[in-house]
Amino acid sequence: MTTQASAPPSTKSQALRSYDVADFPALTGLEEDWRFTPLKRLRGLAGEPQAATGTVRHEHDDLPEGVAVERISTDDRRVGSVLTPVDRVSALAYGGAGQALLLTVASDVVVGAPVSLRVVGEGAEGVAFGHTFVEVGRFAEVTLVLEHVGSVTLADNVEVSVADGAKLTLITVADWADDAVQAQHLKIKLGRDARVTHVQVSLGGDLVRQFTSVEYTGRGGEAELYGVYFADSGQHLEHRQLVDHSVPDCRSYVGYRGALQGEDAHTVWVGDVLIRAEATGTDSYEINRNLLLTDGARADSVPNLEIETGEIAGAGHASATGRFDDEQLFYLMARGIPESEARRLVVRGFFAELINKIPVESLRERLGDAIEARLTKAGA
Repeated sequence: MTTQASAPPSTKSQALRSYDVADFPALTGLEEDWRFTPLKRLRGLAGEPQAATGTVRHEHDDLPEGVAVERISTDDRRVGSVLTPVDRVSALAYGGAGQALLLTVASDVVVGAPVSLRVVGEGAEGVAFGHTFVEVGRFAEVTLVLEHVGSVTLADNVEVSVADGAKLTLITVADWADDAVQAQHLKIKLGRDARVTHVQVSLGGDLVRQFTSVEYTGRGGEAELYGVYFADSGQHLEHRQLVDHSVPDCRSYVGYRGALQGEDAHTVWVGDVLIRAEATGTDSYEINRNLLLTDGARADSVPNLEIETGEIAGAGHASATGRFDDEQLFYLMARGIPESEARRLVVRGFFAELINKIPVESLRERLGDAIEARLTKAGA
């Protein structure tokens, strides 16, 4: 089952933003931004403010020169300088996180090897809150892998500051245990001529809801956002983006692909692009594709464009959801490939373009193996 619809006229530019959870009314599930999310499965993450009773820990490999990781107070001036919560869950996480994890890349440093940071859940029984701040200095270049594993019930915010002329490749992987629940807001702020490539991978967890937003502060900023997700029976994987073009001559591209199999597997993709009146010369495009592998799975896909100026280089969106291409299967089977293997080849080909955006060979191989294991489990 799939739905593709245009939302009512957007008011993203006037959306409520606040650090105080009291400014956000209690959620009912009828709100446009929450109508696809099963609130009861959030385990209190959308409820009243509460003390954290669950925990996560952070791990990282040896850090190269020019990269540092430390814990800072949420009173630090950097915390909140990129991200202001736009919903109740994000505000709860902001107030509930007593500390933030800060990762900095010094200006002018080009980091040759990928930097890995892992968020490890230590049990889904209690509620945990998290805050991460990534600061990439001027003209620096780095690849950062932010991986999420273990069991958890987590609301967290991630702030990413990419200074003028800097280049960041950010890979986020949600490979949680089957009982994990996560609601995350990741906000990227780009300086003049800064560039970010974000690849978001979602495989594990019972319910994972990830909201990614992008803000430009200078001309020439470029953001490419890619997503790969695979929902199995009973999983709810939800991805939302807001790309806010408020500066002239910036570029964005959003491309997400998902596969679903099993009863009650549910994915949601909502892509919002806002091109404000002052953002002349903007070039933007977004596309979402979903592949339904079995009956009983549902994909909701909603692309939105809000354009306040006609002086743009280009803007567009697309969405497609369907089953296997019978012609592709026939072509492969006609050349002696068994049907089960032909189906696997089609799925691997469906994801290959986006997985190849990940510049870490070991991670590409691991994701390929994970997808293969899911197909084998379903007998594809």
